[in-house]
Amino acid sequence: MSVSLGLPQIRGAGPDPSGAPREAGLVDRHGRRATDMRLSVIDKCNLRCTYCMPADGLPWLPAGQLMTSAEIVRLVGVGVRELGVAELRLTGGEPLVRRDLEEIVAGVRAEHPELPLSLTTNGIGLAARAQAVADAGLTRINISLDSLDAATFRTLARRDRLADVLAGAEAAAAAGLTPVKINAVLMRGVNDHEAPELLAWALARGFALRFIEQMPLDADHGWTREDMVTAQEIRDRLAGRFRLDPHPGRRNGAPAELWDVHPAAATGENSAAEAEPLGTVGVIASVTEPFCADCKRTRITAEGRIRSCLFSHEEFDLLPLLREGATDAELAGRWRAAMWLKPRAHGMDHVSLDSADYVQPERSMSAIGG
Repeated sequence: MSVSLGLPQIRGAGPDPSGAPREAGLVDRHGRRATDMRLSVIDKCNLRCTYCMPADGLPWLPAGQLMTSAEIVRLVGVGVRELGVAELRLTGGEPLVRRDLEEIVAGVRAEHPELPLSLTTNGIGLAARAQAVADAGLTRINISLDSLDAATFRTLARRDRLADVLAGAEAAAAAGLTPVKINAVLMRGVNDHEAPELLAWALARGFALRFIEQMPLDADHGWTREDMVTAQEIRDRLAGRFRLDPHPGRRNGAPAELWDVHPAAATGENSAAEAEPLGTVGVIASVTEPFCADCKRTRITAEGRIRSCLFSHEEFDLLPLLREGATDAELAGRWRAAMWLKPRAHGMDHVSLDSADYVQPERSMSAIGG
């Protein structure tokens, strides 16, 4: 399968607001309402994961193009007060690369004491800062970890830092940033055989593991549908060691479909193992089992641009408005109009192995914010 690339269209003047509601939250033309805000605080990363970045890295944004901590806190405030944002995830790049991360967290927490506030990180440096970000007001943490084998980790991340990530996960749990969620991407022929071991490791520590299908957001643009380990394959690999039952809770727009995990040998309606699962595992199947119809996310890049979808080819610039003295109402208006134009789906729902019509976003995951 061939995959073509699409450069993002940057709209500094804002979208045409015709038809967009003037006072509602972040609704779109397809009836969805965005309440989950993903905000990237930086594009830099200290790993070079093969499914995200090239070995030599990427050109980083100049410091002056990044949102300041005050600008981030203000945008979050606009989202919460004006637009109905109900939860916030700080992303990157790697958020811990920002020295003022604790200041950002504390600023958001001071203005929004009840807002669920989480962080996605690769865990490098987390052991030294977990307690500090928790004290600043962070609620919970997601840690990327694709392998428990040092050599395999080095192959995937192009850095020998597995011990740092494991120490960071333990420090996060000790600091109360729970439930600690672990994000794992399986790569065919590299770490896909580790799925059961990763789940056993997470369950033993009370961590919530989420397997994520590899998405076509790598900077090398080498993604192919054939090489991707699908959600069904992930579940099949786990089935050799565990039994998965659909989790009874509502998904409610969450990316991960949850499964209750039982020992594979557990049988009998009255057995303790049947009644009490070992825990849960999630599978995020953005490609093969898309959940676009229930998406409730809105994204802001590190330079202050709105992306209505992770796979968008269009971005709407808020930073000039922020720096030119715009009111909160003006910022909310542009944001609302941008989300009104959110596409029905990301475009992969119709892609098959023999198709060649999918246009991959030019920007990689590290530049977008996960």
